[in-house]
Amino acid sequence: MNPALIFVVLLAIPVAVADAVWDDAHVTFYGDINGGETMQGACGYGDLFKEGYGLETAALSTALFNNGQTCGACFEIQCVNSKWCKPNSGSIKVTATNFCPPNYSPPLNIRWCNPPNKHFDLSMKMFTSIAEYTAGIVPVKYRRVRCQKRGGVRFQIKGNPHFIMVLVYNVGGAGDVTSVAIRGHDSNWIPMQRNWGQNWDTGVGLLGQKLSFKVRTSDGVGMMFNDVASENWGFGQTFEAGLNIH
Repeated sequence: MNPALIFVVLLAIPVAVADAVWDDAHVTFYGDINGGETMQGACGYGDLFKEGYGLETAALSTALFNNGQTCGACFEIQCVNSKWCKPNSGSIKVTATNFCPPNYSPPLNIRWCNPPNKHFDLSMKMFTSIAEYTAGIVPVKYRRVRCQKRGGVRFQIKGNPHFIMVLVYNVGGAGDVTSVAIRGHDSNWIPMQRNWGQNWDTGVGLLGQKLSFKVRTSDGVGMMFNDVASENWGFGQTFEAGLNIH
């Protein structure tokens, strides 16, 4: 596999990650202690264990989800100002993998994910790492942090001979992908469009060609991943690049 090459992104408006300040929010949890109900989700990720995210995940409220553009971003969260905070629990780090939808039905006290609230719906394991189970909801401080992922960026290819959709995941650095381009060995670079979450698509057929990708994250960092998939790639397959964004 050819090494990924860093490319310079001009006119980028970076999202501050390394120097992010702490902000206020609340957290709840969903699913069971083994992660039931937290798999799949609005970001397009599938089995979070197989994809490397595990239970260190969160569903984001409307104010944070940003129509799916925040998918893949990483956050540090600590419980504060509540008798339900576990002593000396420190903080947890999670990746955004799902959407916590707003609820406009009564009662008013369950509308935590409604705009403009900043809210994280955690897996039960992550919630009980910082707060008592019986609390249900606690106030927290949170901030954006850089994602630390094992292995390279991964590309899951779906679609048909006339339509290619690629799930981009296990992305380090800022984590949230803002643009993707694809190239076959007999084609020019083709910009892909966000389909939903971190699924990106194009109507250009590239069957029988080696596939390369350009990926850019919200902090303006971009990387080129050459010949990630051989000319024998097939739909439903996942390919891992040799490098990741840091």
